[in-house]
Amino acid sequence: MSQKHWLMKAEPDSRIVKGKDVKFSVDDFEAVKTTPWEGVRNAEARNLMKEMAVGDKVLFYHSNCKNPGIAGFAEVSKEAYPDYTAWDSAHPYYDAKTDKDNPKWHMVDVTFVSRAKHFVPLSLLRTIASSTDVPEDVSYIGEDGAQAIKGMALVTRGRLSVQRVEGETWRVIEQLAERGGWDEGGAGKQKTKAKTKTNSSGRSRKKAVAKKDDEEEEAEADGQSEGAQEEDAVAAKPTQSSRRKRKIEDTDAADSRPRRSTRARR
Repeated sequence: MSQKHWLMKAEPDSRIVKGKDVKFSVDDFEAVKTTPWEGVRNAEARNLMKEMAVGDKVLFYHSNCKNPGIAGFAEVSKEAYPDYTAWDSAHPYYDAKTDKDNPKWHMVDVTFVSRAKHFVPLSLLRTIASSTDVPEDVSYIGEDGAQAIKGMALVTRGRLSVQRVEGETWRVIEQLAERGGWDEGGAGKQKTKAKTKTNSSGRSRKKAVAKKDDEEEEAEADGQSEGAQEEDAVAAKPTQSSRRKRKIEDTDAADSRPRRSTRARR
C-alpha cells in the first residue's frame, strides 16, 4: 500500500475548557514525541483517520491563532482505535451518546518528526493560490508547485481539522519549509508578477479575496463564523498532566454541544 499524506490541526494558544488547557503547540508536540489524536467528533475527520496507516506522513498545523500555518512534520505511529475520551465525562468533548461496546469515535497515535525550518503560514499559501503567477519570493516551487497549492484542501475547503494532502503538495510544503524566502514578518504580502483583475465594484479581485479571508479569520477566531456548524470539535489531552491538546474538528451535524467557540478554527 502506498504511503499517504495528511494534515492535522491543533491549537497552540492556551484556552481552558472544563478546567483543562486544551492547547497543543509544536513545542508541546516535540516535548511529548508521541500522542493519541483524541477528541475528533466529526464523522468525516474520523473516517479519514480510520484510513491512516503506520508510516503515513502528517503536516502539523497551528490553528485558531493569530498566525495559523504549518509548524512541523509528523507520522502516524498507531492505526485507528476507539477514542476512550468520548465516554470520559470529565473530558472537554465527552459524548454521552457513544457506547463503549460500539464506539462511535476513533483516534490514531501520531509521532513528532521535526519542526518546519521555516513556519509556513496560511497567508502565504493563500497568496500562492490567489496569484496568477508564482510569487517571486517562492519562485523555486515553479508553476506545478503553485498548482499543487491551489488544489490543497486547506486552501479550497479550510476548516476540516483532518485533511488529505496530495504527494506533490507534500513535496512543495517541504520545499517551502526548508527554503523559506518570503518576508516571514509579513507573509502573504510578498511581491508577485500577477496581474490584478477588477470586479464590478471597481476593486481589485485580489483585494476582495484578501478582505474576505481576513473577515473569515476574525470570525473564526471569536467563534462567530456563520459556517460554525461545519467546524471540527477540539479535544483536551487527558493523558498529560501538564500539557493538554485540542484537536480541531468540523462540527458534526448531530453534535449538540452548546458553544461553537469551543471549536478550533484555523
